Amino acid sequence: MLHRFLCCWVGVAALLGAAANWPQFRGPGGLGVSEEQGLPAEWSSSQNIAWKTPLPGPGGSSPIVWGDRVYITCYSGYGVSMEQPGEMSSLVRHLLAIDRRSGEVLWDRTVPAALPEQPFGGFQALHGYASSTPATDGERIYVFFGRTGVLAFDTQGQELWRTEVGTRTHNWGSATSPVLHGDLVIVNASVESGSLVALHRQDGRVVWRAGEIRAAWNTPLLLEGGAGPELVVSVQGRLLGFDPAAGQQLWQAAGIQDYVCPSVVAFDGAVFAIGGRNKPGLAVKSGGRGETSALWTIDKGSNVSSPVYYKGHLYWAHEGQGIVYCVDAASGTLVYEQRLNPGPGRIYASAVAADDKIYYVSRENGTYVVAAGPSYRLLAHNRLEDDPSTCNGSPAICEGQILLRSNQYLYCIGTR
Repeated sequence: MLHRFLCCWVGVAALLGAAANWPQFRGPGGLGVSEEQGLPAEWSSSQNIAWKTPLPGPGGSSPIVWGDRVYITCYSGYGVSMEQPGEMSSLVRHLLAIDRRSGEVLWDRTVPAALPEQPFGGFQALHGYASSTPATDGERIYVFFGRTGVLAFDTQGQELWRTEVGTRTHNWGSATSPVLHGDLVIVNASVESGSLVALHRQDGRVVWRAGEIRAAWNTPLLLEGGAGPELVVSVQGRLLGFDPAAGQQLWQAAGIQDYVCPSVVAFDGAVFAIGGRNKPGLAVKSGGRGETSALWTIDKGSNVSSPVYYKGHLYWAHEGQGIVYCVDAASGTLVYEQRLNPGPGRIYASAVAADDKIYYVSRENGTYVVAAGPSYRLLAHNRLEDDPSTCNGSPAICEGQILLRSNQYLYCIGTR
């Protein structure tokens, strides 16, 4: 086990070492962890804001960073407000490139939606039509816009290719983000076609497709090292491990007996999953073949936001109860269960860990900064008083600054 841990985390450490880049959902390795130090714990509309940039529309996606560029998605034209949703035929998605130093919008590319989309309202209205975080390799930016497809853009905003991966919609909308492996762009198209789909980065052609991806709104996790690369996704009833190069299923384990929104995280040769409506969390061993059993289970979880592993503990927030959890990662023992005060309302964003801090972003009541460690300690509760819009995106971290999006603005938090 120790040998596999070292092999796996050497690769992850190399990714984390590229501190200037936050290239995908939850940053290097998709783990929601940064090794940066000296990050701000406190901010407000008038304190510790390097810049803020108005966005052309709302979105639930997170910003990503490569060098001096920030990329982020939004939508406009339809479903911006419940009072006046507008006409579906006007729905467009945006991909923006923003200068990380100044906040200047360098370009804004629009993509009309393939229709019909899921009508605005109900669960769809809670996060809208731009909830997939982009991914980049520094040469191209890859976005997933549901039934409109997966698209690749160059760094000047020129569309290079577009591939449809399914045409279905769902009343909870679409939300998974692309991940990159070798020459492949891999997306969880559970909503659109009930499948994982791997596309070639150069031209968007389908390289492989794996079916039976049921009720899964989470972004797959790529594990490097150990017995070889694995792609792990949590679906209704099962955890599945795939060979990311060929799409062959390597192993499966009993998982969350419900639909699954949270992405998995990995540590010490184990994969940890939560999800569903008050369903238990569990850890399973990665690197196996065939059927794999749980290492441990716990009767705590979250329906929406993903956990984060940091220095021996797992942390996450319950999306509706305003409770944050700390769990010993090796044993699954609950270390603490604490209700945030003041109450956060709903939390859909996934936690980010850095600088011995855990950052929890609530939808409507700001960001809670909690000390990492086995004892609960609230370091700060930060609100952007002049921005009443919703925050669904997870933060990105780059060079001592935090990039945080709301439905109205992208903020750069920290000194210039």
